[in-house]
Amino acid sequence: MRQPVVSDSGAAIAVRPAEQAEIELKLLAPHGALEKLREMPVIMQHARNRGAFRWLETVYYDTPEHLLFQRGMSLRVRRSGKHFIQTLKLLPNIGQPLTRRQWEAPVDDLTPDLARLPADEVGDPVTTLTNDALVPVFATRVRRHARQLELSDASVEIAFDEGTIEVDGRKEVLSEIELELKSGNAGVLFDLGTQLLDAAPLQVGTRSKAERGYALAFDVVQPAAKAELVSITAEHMVDDVIALLIGTCWHHLLKNHVVAQEGADPEGVHQMRVALRRLRTICALFRRDIPSPAFQAVNEEARWLMQQLGPARDWDVFAETTITRLVAAAPEVDLGGLREAVERQRKSSYAALQAVLAEPRCSRFLLSLGQLVERRGWRNEIGNEALAVLSLPMPTLADKILARLHRKALRRGAHFRKLNVYAQHDLRIDLKKLRYAAEFFLPLYATHAPAKRYVKRLAGLQTSLGRACDIASGRILLDAIRQEDRPALHLAIGAVAGWQARDQIAVAKTLRKRWRRFKTAPAFWGR
Repeated sequence: MRQPVVSDSGAAIAVRPAEQAEIELKLLAPHGALEKLREMPVIMQHARNRGAFRWLETVYYDTPEHLLFQRGMSLRVRRSGKHFIQTLKLLPNIGQPLTRRQWEAPVDDLTPDLARLPADEVGDPVTTLTNDALVPVFATRVRRHARQLELSDASVEIAFDEGTIEVDGRKEVLSEIELELKSGNAGVLFDLGTQLLDAAPLQVGTRSKAERGYALAFDVVQPAAKAELVSITAEHMVDDVIALLIGTCWHHLLKNHVVAQEGADPEGVHQMRVALRRLRTICALFRRDIPSPAFQAVNEEARWLMQQLGPARDWDVFAETTITRLVAAAPEVDLGGLREAVERQRKSSYAALQAVLAEPRCSRFLLSLGQLVERRGWRNEIGNEALAVLSLPMPTLADKILARLHRKALRRGAHFRKLNVYAQHDLRIDLKKLRYAAEFFLPLYATHAPAKRYVKRLAGLQTSLGRACDIASGRILLDAIRQEDRPALHLAIGAVAGWQARDQIAVAKTLRKRWRRFKTAPAFWGR
Protein backbone atom coordinates (compact mmCIF):
# COMPACT_ATOMS: atom_id res chain seq x y z
CA MET A 1 0.00 0.00 0.00
CA ARG A 2 1.31 3.39 -0.99
CA GLN A 3 2.25 5.70 1.86
CA PRO A 4 0.43 9.03 2.27
CA VAL A 5 2.12 11.85 0.40
CA VAL A 6 3.22 14.72 2.61
CA SER A 7 2.67 18.28 1.44
CA ASP A 8 4.95 21.22 2.12
CA SER A 9 2.75 22.28 5.02
CA GLY A 10 3.43 18.94 6.72
CA ALA A 11 -0.14 17.70 6.31
CA ALA A 12 -0.57 14.25 4.77
CA ILE A 13 -3.20 13.71 2.11
CA ALA A 14 -5.65 11.32 3.75
CA VAL A 15 -5.61 7.83 2.24
CA ARG A 16 -7.95 5.25 3.74
CA PRO A 17 -6.55 1.70 4.06
CA ALA A 18 -8.49 0.27 1.12
CA GLU A 19 -7.70 2.97 -1.41
CA GLN A 20 -4.84 4.87 -3.01
CA ALA A 21 -4.26 8.52 -3.79
CA GLU A 22 -2.76 8.97 -7.23
CA ILE A 23 -1.02 12.33 -7.70
CA GLU A 24 -0.18 12.81 -11.34
CA LEU A 25 0.75 15.62 -13.73
CA LYS A 26 0.02 15.01 -17.41
CA LEU A 27 1.81 16.78 -20.27
CA LEU A 28 0.69 16.50 -23.90
CA ALA A 29 3.53 16.20 -26.41
CA PRO A 30 3.61 16.81 -30.18
CA HIS A 31 3.84 13.67 -32.27
CA GLY A 32 7.44 12.47 -32.47
CA ALA A 33 8.70 14.57 -29.54
CA LEU A 34 8.86 11.82 -26.89
CA GLU A 35 12.10 10.29 -28.17
CA LYS A 36 13.99 13.53 -27.62
CA LEU A 37 12.38 14.12 -24.22
CA ARG A 38 13.44 10.68 -22.96
CA GLU A 39 17.06 11.80 -23.22
CA MET A 40 16.67 15.07 -21.33
CA PRO A 41 19.55 15.66 -18.86
CA VAL A 42 17.17 16.00 -15.90
CA ILE A 43 15.90 12.48 -16.63
CA MET A 44 19.26 10.89 -17.36
CA GLN A 45 20.78 12.35 -14.17
CA HIS A 46 18.03 11.18 -11.81
CA ALA A 47 16.81 7.93 -13.38
CA ARG A 48 17.37 4.84 -11.27
CA ASN A 49 17.76 2.69 -14.41
CA ARG A 50 16.99 2.60 -18.14
CA GLY A 51 13.38 1.72 -17.43
CA ALA A 52 11.18 -0.71 -19.29
CA PHE A 53 8.98 -0.67 -22.39
CA ARG A 54 5.54 -2.22 -21.97
CA TRP A 55 2.55 -2.68 -24.20
CA LEU A 56 -0.62 -1.76 -22.28
CA GLU A 57 -4.08 -2.75 -23.46
CA THR A 58 -6.87 -1.15 -21.44
CA VAL A 59 -10.63 -1.52 -21.71
CA TYR A 60 -12.97 0.96 -19.99
CA TYR A 61 -16.41 -0.17 -18.83
CA ASP A 62 -19.71 1.46 -17.93
CA THR A 63 -23.41 0.66 -17.93
CA PRO A 64 -25.46 1.26 -21.10
CA GLU A 65 -26.97 4.24 -19.23
CA HIS A 66 -23.47 5.63 -18.47
CA LEU A 67 -24.04 5.58 -14.71
CA LEU A 68 -20.34 5.63 -13.82
CA PHE A 69 -19.63 8.45 -16.24
CA GLN A 70 -22.48 10.50 -14.77
CA ARG A 71 -20.99 10.07 -11.28
CA GLY A 72 -17.52 11.14 -12.37
CA MET A 73 -16.13 7.60 -12.13
CA SER A 74 -14.09 5.52 -14.54
CA LEU A 75 -13.67 1.74 -14.39
CA ARG A 76 -10.95 0.04 -16.40
CA VAL A 77 -9.14 -3.27 -16.72
CA ARG A 78 -5.55 -3.08 -17.95
CA ARG A 79 -3.44 -5.91 -19.34
CA SER A 80 0.32 -5.70 -19.07
CA GLY A 81 1.95 -8.94 -20.17
CA LYS A 82 0.17 -11.75 -18.30
CA HIS A 83 -1.21 -9.51 -15.57
CA PHE A 84 -4.63 -7.87 -15.36
CA ILE A 85 -5.37 -4.95 -13.01
CA GLN A 86 -8.80 -3.46 -12.41
CA THR A 87 -8.92 0.21 -11.38
CA LEU A 88 -11.80 2.46 -10.35
CA LYS A 89 -11.00 6.20 -10.28
CA LEU A 90 -12.88 9.28 -9.11
CA LEU A 91 -12.62 12.85 -10.36
CA PRO A 92 -10.22 15.15 -8.48
CA ASN A 93 -11.45 17.12 -5.50
CA ILE A 94 -11.85 20.88 -5.80
CA GLY A 95 -8.49 22.59 -5.42
CA GLN A 96 -6.55 19.33 -5.93
CA PRO A 97 -6.59 18.83 -9.72
CA LEU A 98 -3.69 16.33 -9.68
CA THR A 99 -5.06 14.08 -6.94
CA ARG A 100 -7.47 11.27 -7.69
CA ARG A 101 -8.79 8.64 -5.33
CA GLN A 102 -8.59 5.16 -6.81
CA TRP A 103 -9.03 1.50 -5.92
CA GLU A 104 -6.99 -1.24 -7.64
CA ALA A 105 -7.29 -5.02 -7.56
CA PRO A 106 -5.95 -7.90 -9.67
CA VAL A 107 -8.51 -9.72 -11.85
CA ASP A 108 -8.37 -12.88 -13.96
CA ASP A 109 -8.74 -11.34 -17.43
CA LEU A 110 -9.97 -8.20 -19.23
CA THR A 111 -13.42 -8.64 -17.68
CA PRO A 112 -14.11 -6.47 -14.60
CA ASP A 113 -15.12 -8.01 -11.28
CA LEU A 114 -16.98 -5.54 -9.04
CA ALA A 115 -16.85 -7.98 -6.12
CA ARG A 116 -13.15 -7.16 -5.76
CA LEU A 117 -13.92 -3.50 -5.05
CA PRO A 118 -14.83 -2.24 -1.53
CA ALA A 119 -18.35 -1.24 -2.58
CA ASP A 120 -19.23 0.30 0.79
CA GLU A 121 -16.28 2.67 0.55
CA VAL A 122 -16.82 3.52 -3.10
CA GLY A 123 -20.57 4.06 -2.71
CA ASP A 124 -23.29 4.29 -5.35
CA PRO A 125 -23.73 3.19 -8.04
CA VAL A 126 -21.12 0.46 -7.45
CA THR A 127 -23.04 -0.89 -4.44
CA THR A 128 -26.03 -1.78 -6.62
CA LEU A 129 -24.32 -2.87 -9.85
CA THR A 130 -23.51 -6.40 -11.00
CA ASN A 131 -20.85 -7.49 -13.46
CA ASP A 132 -23.55 -8.25 -16.04
CA ALA A 133 -24.60 -4.59 -16.02
CA LEU A 134 -21.25 -3.48 -17.48
CA VAL A 135 -20.31 -3.18 -21.15
CA PRO A 136 -17.07 -2.10 -22.87
CA VAL A 137 -17.15 1.57 -23.87
CA PHE A 138 -13.71 2.24 -25.37
CA ALA A 139 -10.16 0.96 -25.28
CA THR A 140 -6.66 2.38 -25.23
CA ARG A 141 -3.57 0.76 -26.69
CA VAL A 142 -0.37 2.32 -25.46
CA ARG A 143 3.37 1.68 -25.72
CA ARG A 144 4.78 2.93 -22.42
CA HIS A 145 8.34 3.64 -21.41
CA ALA A 146 8.42 4.12 -17.62
CA ARG A 147 11.39 5.16 -15.48
CA GLN A 148 11.83 5.81 -11.78
CA LEU A 149 13.39 9.19 -10.90
CA GLU A 150 14.98 9.77 -7.50
CA LEU A 151 15.28 13.45 -6.64
CA SER A 152 16.36 15.23 -3.47
CA ASP A 153 12.85 15.62 -2.04
CA ALA A 154 10.72 13.18 -4.03
CA SER A 155 10.44 9.93 -5.93
CA VAL A 156 8.65 10.17 -9.28
CA GLU A 157 7.66 7.72 -11.99
CA ILE A 158 7.82 9.26 -15.44
CA ALA A 159 5.94 7.46 -18.20
CA PHE A 160 6.15 8.25 -21.92
CA ASP A 161 2.93 7.05 -23.57
CA GLU A 162 2.35 6.65 -27.31
CA GLY A 163 -0.77 5.00 -28.69
CA THR A 164 -4.45 5.44 -29.44
CA ILE A 165 -7.90 5.69 -27.90
CA GLU A 166 -10.27 3.52 -29.91
CA VAL A 167 -14.06 3.25 -30.08
CA ASP A 168 -16.25 1.84 -32.86
CA GLY A 169 -13.59 2.19 -35.54
CA ARG A 170 -12.68 5.75 -34.54
CA LYS A 171 -9.25 6.58 -33.14
CA GLU A 172 -7.60 9.46 -31.31
CA VAL A 173 -3.82 9.62 -31.07
CA LEU A 174 -2.12 9.65 -27.65
CA SER A 175 1.30 11.23 -27.14
CA GLU A 176 1.83 12.27 -23.56
CA ILE A 177 4.01 12.21 -20.48
CA GLU A 178 2.71 11.23 -17.06
CA LEU A 179 4.62 12.31 -13.96
CA GLU A 180 3.33 10.36 -10.96
CA LEU A 181 4.45 11.21 -7.43
CA LYS A 182 5.42 8.11 -5.47
CA SER A 183 6.62 9.92 -2.36
CA GLY A 184 7.75 13.38 -1.28
CA ASN A 185 6.67 16.89 -2.23
CA ALA A 186 4.32 17.33 -5.19
CA GLY A 187 6.11 20.54 -6.14
CA VAL A 188 8.77 18.43 -7.84
CA LEU A 189 6.23 17.47 -10.55
CA PHE A 190 6.07 21.10 -11.63
CA ASP A 191 9.84 21.51 -11.40
CA LEU A 192 10.22 18.60 -13.81
CA GLY A 193 7.39 19.76 -16.06
CA THR A 194 8.97 23.20 -16.43
CA GLN A 195 12.34 21.70 -17.38
CA LEU A 196 10.72 19.40 -19.96
CA LEU A 197 8.93 22.42 -21.42
CA ASP A 198 12.34 23.87 -22.30
CA ALA A 199 12.87 21.02 -24.78
CA ALA A 200 9.47 20.79 -26.50
CA PRO A 201 6.18 22.76 -26.79
CA LEU A 202 4.30 20.66 -24.26
CA GLN A 203 0.82 21.47 -23.02
CA VAL A 204 -0.59 20.74 -19.59
CA GLY A 205 -3.04 17.86 -19.98
CA THR A 206 -6.28 18.74 -18.22
CA ARG A 207 -8.17 15.54 -19.14
CA SER A 208 -7.38 11.95 -18.22
CA LYS A 209 -7.37 9.16 -20.80
CA ALA A 210 -10.78 8.17 -19.43
CA GLU A 211 -12.23 11.65 -19.95
CA ARG A 212 -10.87 11.79 -23.49
CA GLY A 213 -12.22 8.32 -24.20
CA TYR A 214 -15.68 9.18 -22.90
CA ALA A 215 -15.71 12.34 -25.02
CA LEU A 216 -14.87 10.26 -28.10
CA ALA A 217 -17.33 7.47 -27.28
CA PHE A 218 -20.32 9.61 -26.29
CA ASP A 219 -19.66 12.62 -28.57
CA VAL A 220 -19.91 14.85 -25.53
CA VAL A 221 -18.45 18.33 -25.28
CA GLN A 222 -16.83 18.99 -21.94
CA PRO A 223 -18.96 21.60 -20.17
CA ALA A 224 -17.54 24.76 -18.70
CA ALA A 225 -17.13 24.74 -14.93
CA LYS A 226 -18.02 27.53 -12.54
CA ALA A 227 -15.93 28.55 -9.55
CA GLU A 228 -16.38 26.50 -6.40
CA LEU A 229 -16.69 28.09 -2.98
CA VAL A 230 -13.81 27.44 -0.61
CA SER A 231 -14.67 26.24 2.89
CA ILE A 232 -12.53 28.56 4.98
CA THR A 233 -12.89 28.34 8.76
CA ALA A 234 -11.87 30.61 11.62
CA GLU A 235 -9.18 28.07 12.52
CA HIS A 236 -7.38 28.45 9.19
CA MET A 237 -4.13 30.40 9.20
CA VAL A 238 -3.54 33.02 6.49
CA ASP A 239 -0.89 30.80 4.86
CA ASP A 240 -3.35 27.92 4.46
CA VAL A 241 -6.09 30.19 3.13
CA ILE A 242 -3.78 31.52 0.40
CA ALA A 243 -3.01 27.94 -0.64
CA LEU A 244 -6.72 27.01 -0.67
CA LEU A 245 -7.76 30.05 -2.68
CA ILE A 246 -4.99 29.88 -5.30
CA GLY A 247 -5.40 26.11 -5.56
CA THR A 248 -9.12 26.47 -6.25
CA CYS A 249 -8.53 29.17 -8.90
CA TRP A 250 -5.89 26.99 -10.51
CA HIS A 251 -8.31 24.04 -10.64
CA HIS A 252 -11.04 26.33 -12.06
CA LEU A 253 -8.62 27.52 -14.75
CA LEU A 254 -7.53 23.99 -15.70
CA LYS A 255 -11.08 22.68 -16.01
CA ASN A 256 -12.02 25.42 -18.47
CA HIS A 257 -8.78 25.47 -20.47
CA VAL A 258 -9.77 22.64 -22.82
CA VAL A 259 -13.32 24.04 -23.17
CA ALA A 260 -11.93 27.39 -24.31
CA GLN A 261 -9.41 25.68 -26.58
CA GLU A 262 -12.09 23.63 -28.35
CA GLY A 263 -14.25 26.76 -28.73
CA ALA A 264 -17.59 24.92 -28.75
CA ASP A 265 -18.94 26.57 -25.58
CA PRO A 266 -18.44 30.34 -25.09
CA GLU A 267 -18.76 29.80 -21.34
CA GLY A 268 -15.28 28.24 -21.32
CA VAL A 269 -13.61 31.53 -22.22
CA HIS A 270 -15.82 33.39 -19.74
CA GLN A 271 -14.98 31.01 -16.88
CA MET A 272 -11.26 31.19 -17.66
CA ARG A 273 -11.49 34.96 -17.33
CA VAL A 274 -13.41 34.60 -14.07
CA ALA A 275 -10.71 32.27 -12.72
CA LEU A 276 -8.00 34.74 -13.72
CA ARG A 277 -9.85 37.70 -12.19
CA ARG A 278 -10.27 35.78 -8.95
CA LEU A 279 -6.59 34.86 -9.04
CA ARG A 280 -5.53 38.47 -9.55
CA THR A 281 -7.85 39.51 -6.74
CA ILE A 282 -6.17 37.05 -4.37
CA CYS A 283 -2.78 38.54 -5.23
CA ALA A 284 -4.12 42.05 -4.63
CA LEU A 285 -5.78 41.09 -1.32
CA PHE A 286 -2.63 39.76 0.29
CA ARG A 287 0.33 41.55 -1.27
CA ARG A 288 -0.04 44.69 0.89
CA ASP A 289 0.56 42.72 4.09
CA ILE A 290 2.69 40.03 2.41
CA PRO A 291 4.77 41.81 -0.28
CA SER A 292 5.92 38.64 -2.01
CA PRO A 293 7.40 38.87 -5.54
CA ALA A 294 5.40 35.72 -6.32
CA PHE A 295 2.12 37.65 -6.20
CA GLN A 296 3.43 40.22 -8.67
CA ALA A 297 4.67 37.52 -11.06
CA VAL A 298 1.32 35.68 -10.98
CA ASN A 299 -0.61 38.91 -11.45
CA GLU A 300 1.39 39.90 -14.53
CA GLU A 301 0.95 36.53 -16.28
CA ALA A 302 -2.73 36.36 -15.35
CA ARG A 303 -3.25 39.85 -16.79
CA TRP A 304 -1.49 38.79 -20.02
CA LEU A 305 -3.72 35.73 -20.42
CA MET A 306 -6.85 37.76 -19.65
CA GLN A 307 -5.91 40.16 -22.43
CA GLN A 308 -5.56 37.25 -24.86
CA LEU A 309 -9.00 35.96 -23.87
CA GLY A 310 -10.60 39.41 -24.12
CA PRO A 311 -11.43 39.66 -27.86
CA ALA A 312 -13.10 36.24 -27.98
CA ARG A 313 -15.16 37.08 -24.89
CA ASP A 314 -16.19 40.50 -26.28
CA TRP A 315 -17.47 38.97 -29.53
CA ASP A 316 -19.23 36.18 -27.60
CA VAL A 317 -21.10 38.68 -25.45
CA PHE A 318 -22.00 40.84 -28.46
CA ALA A 319 -23.36 37.85 -30.39
CA GLU A 320 -25.04 35.99 -27.53
CA THR A 321 -26.46 39.00 -25.68
CA THR A 322 -26.75 42.20 -27.73
CA ILE A 323 -27.77 40.73 -31.10
CA THR A 324 -29.90 37.94 -29.61
CA ARG A 325 -31.91 40.44 -27.54
CA LEU A 326 -32.43 42.69 -30.56
CA VAL A 327 -33.60 39.78 -32.72
CA ALA A 328 -36.24 38.96 -30.09
CA ALA A 329 -37.32 42.60 -29.63
CA ALA A 330 -37.29 43.70 -33.29
CA PRO A 331 -37.75 40.68 -35.58
CA GLU A 332 -38.56 42.98 -38.53
CA VAL A 333 -34.94 44.22 -38.65
CA ASP A 334 -32.75 42.23 -41.04
CA LEU A 335 -29.67 41.31 -38.99
CA GLY A 336 -28.49 38.46 -41.23
CA GLY A 337 -25.50 40.32 -42.66
CA LEU A 338 -24.50 41.65 -39.24
CA ARG A 339 -24.64 38.20 -37.69
CA GLU A 340 -22.43 36.83 -40.47
CA ALA A 341 -19.90 39.64 -39.93
CA VAL A 342 -19.90 39.06 -36.17
CA GLU A 343 -19.43 35.34 -36.65
CA ARG A 344 -16.39 35.94 -38.86
CA GLN A 345 -14.90 38.12 -36.16
CA ARG A 346 -15.64 35.48 -33.52
CA LYS A 347 -13.96 32.75 -35.53
CA SER A 348 -10.93 34.94 -36.11
CA SER A 349 -10.62 35.80 -32.42
CA TYR A 350 -10.96 32.12 -31.42
CA ALA A 351 -8.30 31.06 -33.92
CA ALA A 352 -5.90 33.58 -32.40
CA LEU A 353 -6.85 32.46 -28.88
CA GLN A 354 -6.33 28.77 -29.61
CA ALA A 355 -2.80 29.54 -30.80
CA VAL A 356 -2.13 31.39 -27.53
CA LEU A 357 -3.52 28.57 -25.36
CA ALA A 358 -1.16 26.15 -27.13
CA GLU A 359 1.87 28.38 -26.52
CA PRO A 360 4.61 27.31 -24.07
CA ARG A 361 4.05 30.58 -22.19
CA CYS A 362 0.52 29.48 -21.29
CA SER A 363 1.71 26.02 -20.23
CA ARG A 364 4.50 27.56 -18.18
CA PHE A 365 2.00 29.79 -16.40
CA LEU A 366 -0.27 26.85 -15.53
CA LEU A 367 2.72 24.88 -14.22
CA SER A 368 3.91 27.89 -12.20
CA LEU A 369 0.57 28.06 -10.39
CA GLY A 370 0.78 24.43 -9.33
CA GLN A 371 4.36 24.96 -8.24
CA LEU A 372 3.38 28.07 -6.27
CA VAL A 373 0.73 26.17 -4.32
CA GLU A 374 2.81 23.09 -3.60
CA ARG A 375 5.96 25.03 -2.68
CA ARG A 376 4.08 27.85 -0.88
CA GLY A 377 6.11 30.22 -3.03
CA TRP A 378 4.66 33.38 -1.44
CA ARG A 379 6.84 32.65 1.62
CA ASN A 380 9.99 33.43 -0.34
CA GLU A 381 11.78 36.78 -0.25
CA ILE A 382 9.62 38.36 2.47
CA GLY A 383 10.60 39.76 5.85
CA ASN A 384 9.84 38.51 9.34
CA GLU A 385 6.86 40.84 9.72
CA ALA A 386 5.17 39.37 6.63
CA LEU A 387 6.04 35.84 7.74
CA ALA A 388 4.28 36.59 11.02
CA VAL A 389 1.14 37.64 9.11
CA LEU A 390 1.05 34.20 7.45
CA SER A 391 0.67 32.65 10.91
CA LEU A 392 -2.30 34.82 11.90
CA PRO A 393 -5.84 33.39 12.08
CA MET A 394 -7.64 34.39 8.87
CA PRO A 395 -10.50 36.39 10.53
CA THR A 396 -7.98 38.97 11.80
CA LEU A 397 -6.78 39.80 8.30
CA ALA A 398 -10.17 39.30 6.61
CA ASP A 399 -11.73 42.17 8.60
CA LYS A 400 -8.87 44.45 7.60
CA ILE A 401 -9.03 43.51 3.90
CA LEU A 402 -12.81 43.92 3.57
CA ALA A 403 -12.84 47.28 5.37
CA ARG A 404 -10.06 48.58 3.11
CA LEU A 405 -11.76 47.46 -0.12
CA HIS A 406 -15.12 48.83 0.99
CA ARG A 407 -13.64 52.27 1.71
CA LYS A 408 -11.87 52.29 -1.64
CA ALA A 409 -15.07 51.44 -3.54
CA LEU A 410 -17.01 54.22 -1.78
CA ARG A 411 -14.27 56.75 -2.62
CA ARG A 412 -14.21 55.61 -6.24
CA GLY A 413 -18.00 55.92 -6.52
CA ALA A 414 -18.25 59.40 -5.00
CA HIS A 415 -20.34 61.73 -7.24
CA PHE A 416 -21.68 58.59 -8.93
CA ARG A 417 -23.98 60.45 -11.35
CA LYS A 418 -21.01 62.28 -12.87
CA LEU A 419 -18.84 59.21 -13.53
CA ASN A 420 -17.95 58.73 -17.20
CA VAL A 421 -17.59 55.32 -18.80
CA TYR A 422 -13.90 55.05 -17.88
CA ALA A 423 -14.53 55.94 -14.24
CA GLN A 424 -17.38 53.41 -14.14
CA HIS A 425 -15.00 50.79 -15.49
CA ASP A 426 -12.50 51.52 -12.71
CA LEU A 427 -15.29 51.35 -10.13
CA ARG A 428 -16.43 48.03 -11.56
CA ILE A 429 -12.92 46.58 -11.11
CA ASP A 430 -12.84 47.71 -7.46
CA LEU A 431 -16.29 46.25 -6.85
CA LYS A 432 -15.24 42.93 -8.39
CA LYS A 433 -12.31 42.73 -5.98
CA LEU A 434 -14.62 43.54 -3.09
CA ARG A 435 -17.19 40.98 -4.21
CA TYR A 436 -14.66 38.20 -4.66
CA ALA A 437 -13.10 39.00 -1.29
CA ALA A 438 -16.55 38.95 0.34
CA GLU A 439 -17.33 35.60 -1.30
CA PHE A 440 -13.94 34.13 -0.34
CA PHE A 441 -14.36 35.09 3.32
CA LEU A 442 -18.14 34.64 3.60
CA PRO A 443 -17.84 31.30 5.49
CA LEU A 444 -16.09 33.22 8.30
CA TYR A 445 -19.21 35.35 8.76
CA ALA A 446 -21.89 32.71 8.19
CA THR A 447 -23.70 33.63 11.42
CA HIS A 448 -23.89 37.34 10.53
CA ALA A 449 -27.28 38.05 8.95
CA PRO A 450 -26.18 41.10 6.87
CA ALA A 451 -23.37 39.18 5.13
CA LYS A 452 -25.37 37.52 2.36
CA ARG A 453 -27.50 40.64 1.86
CA TYR A 454 -24.36 42.71 1.37
CA VAL A 455 -22.95 40.30 -1.22
CA LYS A 456 -26.31 40.19 -3.03
CA ARG A 457 -26.48 43.99 -3.32
CA LEU A 458 -22.87 44.11 -4.44
CA ALA A 459 -23.50 41.47 -7.12
CA GLY A 460 -26.53 43.38 -8.44
CA LEU A 461 -24.53 46.60 -8.73
CA GLN A 462 -21.68 44.79 -10.44
CA THR A 463 -24.10 43.22 -12.96
CA SER A 464 -25.52 46.62 -13.91
CA LEU A 465 -22.04 48.07 -14.32
CA GLY A 466 -21.22 45.06 -16.49
CA ARG A 467 -24.14 45.85 -18.79
CA ALA A 468 -22.96 49.44 -19.10
CA CYS A 469 -19.47 48.18 -19.92
CA ASP A 470 -20.87 45.79 -22.56
CA ILE A 471 -22.66 48.69 -24.25
CA ALA A 472 -19.43 50.68 -24.43
CA SER A 473 -17.55 47.64 -25.72
CA GLY A 474 -20.29 47.01 -28.29
CA ARG A 475 -19.71 50.41 -29.85
CA ILE A 476 -16.05 49.56 -30.40
CA LEU A 477 -17.01 46.23 -31.99
CA LEU A 478 -19.51 47.93 -34.28
CA ASP A 479 -16.76 50.28 -35.45
CA ALA A 480 -14.68 47.24 -36.44
CA ILE A 481 -17.55 45.85 -38.53
CA ARG A 482 -18.46 49.22 -40.00
CA GLN A 483 -15.36 49.01 -42.20
CA GLU A 484 -17.26 46.66 -44.53
CA ASP A 485 -19.00 48.67 -47.25
CA ARG A 486 -22.44 47.06 -47.45
CA PRO A 487 -25.66 49.15 -47.15
CA ALA A 488 -27.71 46.36 -45.50
CA LEU A 489 -24.99 45.86 -42.95
CA HIS A 490 -24.84 49.55 -42.11
CA LEU A 491 -28.63 49.58 -41.63
CA ALA A 492 -28.34 46.75 -39.10
CA ILE A 493 -25.47 48.53 -37.35
CA GLY A 494 -27.67 51.62 -37.02
CA ALA A 495 -30.45 49.53 -35.49
CA VAL A 496 -28.05 48.04 -32.94
CA ALA A 497 -26.62 51.47 -32.09
CA GLY A 498 -30.13 52.84 -31.52
CA TRP A 499 -31.05 49.87 -29.36
CA GLN A 500 -27.90 50.33 -27.28
CA ALA A 501 -28.65 54.04 -26.76
CA ARG A 502 -32.10 53.12 -25.44
CA ASP A 503 -30.57 50.39 -23.30
CA GLN A 504 -28.02 52.80 -21.85
CA ILE A 505 -30.76 55.08 -20.47
CA ALA A 506 -32.45 52.14 -18.71
CA VAL A 507 -29.16 50.86 -17.35
CA ALA A 508 -28.19 54.29 -16.00
CA LYS A 509 -31.44 54.50 -14.03
CA THR A 510 -30.94 51.01 -12.56
CA LEU A 511 -27.32 51.78 -11.75
CA ARG A 512 -28.15 54.82 -9.64
CA LYS A 513 -30.74 52.86 -7.69
CA ARG A 514 -28.38 49.94 -7.02
CA TRP A 515 -25.52 52.25 -6.03
CA ARG A 516 -27.74 53.88 -3.39
CA ARG A 517 -28.74 50.47 -2.04
CA PHE A 518 -25.13 49.32 -1.89
CA LYS A 519 -23.98 52.49 -0.06
CA THR A 520 -26.52 51.87 2.69
CA ALA A 521 -25.69 48.16 3.10
CA PRO A 522 -24.28 47.64 6.63
CA ALA A 523 -20.81 46.15 6.98
CA PHE A 524 -20.81 42.55 8.22
CA TRP A 525 -17.13 42.33 9.22
CA GLY A 526 -15.38 43.51 12.38
CA ARG A 527 -18.13 42.32 14.71
